[in-house]
Amino acid sequence: MDKLPKYSELPLKKDDPFRSAWGLYGKDDQLGFLNRLTDEVVLEAAKEIQSGKRISLNWPLDAQKDIPFFGRQTFHKHVYAKPPRTVNDDTWSFNTQSSSQWDGLRHFAYQKEAQFYNGVTMSDIHDDPASTVNGIQAVAEAQGVSFKFGDILIIRSGYMVAYNAKPRAELQSLAKIVPPTFSGVEQSEEVLEWIWENFAAVAGDQPSFECWPSQTHFLLHEVLLAGWGCPIGEMFDLEALAEHCQMTGRYTFFVTSEVCNVPGGVASPPNILAIF
Repeated sequence: MDKLPKYSELPLKKDDPFRSAWGLYGKDDQLGFLNRLTDEVVLEAAKEIQSGKRISLNWPLDAQKDIPFFGRQTFHKHVYAKPPRTVNDDTWSFNTQSSSQWDGLRHFAYQKEAQFYNGVTMSDIHDDPASTVNGIQAVAEAQGVSFKFGDILIIRSGYMVAYNAKPRAELQSLAKIVPPTFSGVEQSEEVLEWIWENFAAVAGDQPSFECWPSQTHFLLHEVLLAGWGCPIGEMFDLEALAEHCQMTGRYTFFVTSEVCNVPGGVASPPNILAIF
């Protein structure tokens, strides 16, 4: 950004909420003011380190033992032994805002407009949008990928990143929701036709590849597995792959996968490698 707008120039668009700066760093920006922490700013701030003295600014996680502000959950800790070894483990359950905290950009919205930073809505946050053919093809085009018949389609949604960022207690609660809700590829005739005409197998980092529950009268699993014999890869760890693809600018690669030798099996770990 070349020049910071004056405060008096906010909002940047006349119909946007009071003094908002939506779009300043791009319409899809999710960092907000953190964009100000450039490499140059960080290097300058590092000059403040002169004596090496460290001071924690963290209030204990269990500081509000009885009644946390705003009716939030208190901190719970369970320490348990793991005999026969002389070993202890522990589990924690707590609200991320029951002690010292950074409020994230999805915490508080403009109340009148019911919109968060950059116009994000509650539906955007809580609903899991399905991946469409047009959306996937647009990503492929941006990455310089052209599909060939017999390719294996691998889609990274970022599910693993979101999963690993959640506390154990939240994951346990999510596991109890019936039916579960996952983002993924939409169930549509357009998707089925596209897969039929192009691919030998499909995979992703999501628990079901397709969005769940189904948004229509059929499941991709039914047609792909039972109808076509098309393998579906699920919960692939694609983070290191994504980093390498971004670093090299290559989004196509050779894939090798040797499933377990169990005749009549229902599924198998993929033992999969991407080779560049």
